[in-house]
Amino acid sequence: MASKCKAALMAAALLISTLPNVNAWGDSDHHPFRHVLLISIDGMHALDFINCSKGINGGEPYCPHLAELGRTGVSYRDTSTSRPSDSFPGLTAIVSGGTPRTEGAFYDVAYDRSLDPPTITTGNGVAGTGKEGCVPGAAPTGTTTEFEEGIDFDQSQLNGGVGDGGIQSIDPLKLERDPSNNCAPVYPWDFVRTNTIFGVVHTFGGYTAWSDKHPSYSSVSGHGSGGKAVDDYYSPEINSVPVSLKGISAQGVSCDPLPDQTAVATSNAWTDSFQNIQCYDQLKVNAVLNWINGKTHNGTTSAPRPVLFGMNFQTVSVGQKLIEKSVAVGGYKDSIGTPSPWLLKEIVFADNAIGAMVEALKANGMYDSTLIVITAKHGQSPVDSARYLGIANSPDDPVTTSPATILDDHGCLPASESPSTKGGIGPTEDDVSLIWLNSNCTTADAVGLLESSSPANHNLAGIGEIFSGPGLTTYFNRPGLPPNGDPRTPDIIVTPNVGVTYSGSSKKLAEHGGFSRDDTNVMLLLSNPRFSGKIVTSSVETTQVAPTILAALGLDPNRLQAVRIEGTQVLPGIDFADSH
Repeated sequence: MASKCKAALMAAALLISTLPNVNAWGDSDHHPFRHVLLISIDGMHALDFINCSKGINGGEPYCPHLAELGRTGVSYRDTSTSRPSDSFPGLTAIVSGGTPRTEGAFYDVAYDRSLDPPTITTGNGVAGTGKEGCVPGAAPTGTTTEFEEGIDFDQSQLNGGVGDGGIQSIDPLKLERDPSNNCAPVYPWDFVRTNTIFGVVHTFGGYTAWSDKHPSYSSVSGHGSGGKAVDDYYSPEINSVPVSLKGISAQGVSCDPLPDQTAVATSNAWTDSFQNIQCYDQLKVNAVLNWINGKTHNGTTSAPRPVLFGMNFQTVSVGQKLIEKSVAVGGYKDSIGTPSPWLLKEIVFADNAIGAMVEALKANGMYDSTLIVITAKHGQSPVDSARYLGIANSPDDPVTTSPATILDDHGCLPASESPSTKGGIGPTEDDVSLIWLNSNCTTADAVGLLESSSPANHNLAGIGEIFSGPGLTTYFNRPGLPPNGDPRTPDIIVTPNVGVTYSGSSKKLAEHGGFSRDDTNVMLLLSNPRFSGKIVTSSVETTQVAPTILAALGLDPNRLQAVRIEGTQVLPGIDFADSH
């Protein structure tokens, strides 16, 4: 088994190292499109798109702009995100064409056996060990990895503490270190293991731009890029303290002051308010509009109109899971996905914003030459909100603990993954549990503890499936240290029963990260006025977005390293030669 794993890792490394150099724009004489606008409406299920574009039970449609794009688009009904369905691997899949097996991106907070902790403690509690905590060439200690707001210079600030919200906001002292590389800090773009669509387009001389929720999501630049494959990266920190946004209005609602003054305390984030999250997303919408208009994201400087650009929306995700006390409860009314009033408003907001982008493309003569790709990094579970179960957050709640807590009680977890570490970042658990073990417990012993502590007839942890050993390798590389394993693969993954989330939060009624249908089945639409409306029902994955985008731009999808490693295919149902 070890020899097979070693051979596979060596083959992947050889394949990456031997990819051809790129010296000129385009691998094809036919360039069907000059621009690609890529949008992730985080949380947007395929069901949400069906409901909003057609109406529910004879009701009126409520996303007319998306519906219009669907009439000249190819819609995929059975689209799966990455597993796990966290934002970090979800975004990585879309832009690289690779799964966690290749990319090593399992979660924005995960673990790596081959790295050492950061120099100083991150904002969310990954403990720093000082300069002496990493010795070049020495055996690694292993560490929790964090690629979210905790690596900002100041996560309380909208700009991350430096500049205008971008890679300059990343504090290198809060990054994990690589003892095999002279203890150099591991930046987000080098944590992912391959290149991305932004890197390919940038290498060919195409201008690129992207806006997302954390400076750390500059990982979209891809491995070896130095963070420079995205020419204009804009990332207002979503978990910063909400502040008034001078000169910003969100579809007619002033954001100065913010419309929801009940959620602007230093303990709040933008995701704590149905209204304020629209002001936050409007910042990114304005960036996209500025790019279309030939400006930088802030509109102050002229710039090339991007070949590849886009953003993510947070509004729908917030509408799906937020419980805002004294204001409203989000989520769905039933199992067929009828949105609550505030989720409806968030979907309408995203739809109107996309409509504004389409109008800007038309005004700038770009609409016919732009492929619009709309999908989601992740879904949200459960759609049937009444089936949500957190940890002991309601009377007679049958779920009272989590897999990580069970194993921590027996001393099985590294300190940085332990829920009992005071001030620590804690385990990687949402509606999934990713477990990395220390040397005190074997995988077999840990699985046995989970089975005996949470049996089917007294399932205190709401366990659905336990993946370990050979079962785990059907999804991922074997866990371990090279050359015998992948240092990032968890030893155990637990997927709970649908609706169970390992959180005691009173602010949520849904979450993502797991393997369930509601977590992974997302909207995917490719639209251009040259297309005829079509629905594809065969199973596809969001990894296929990346090679499809390159094909649309006349570039060889095999320029993507993950595409070559995993054999990721261009999406079916589109012949770009016919759309030329």
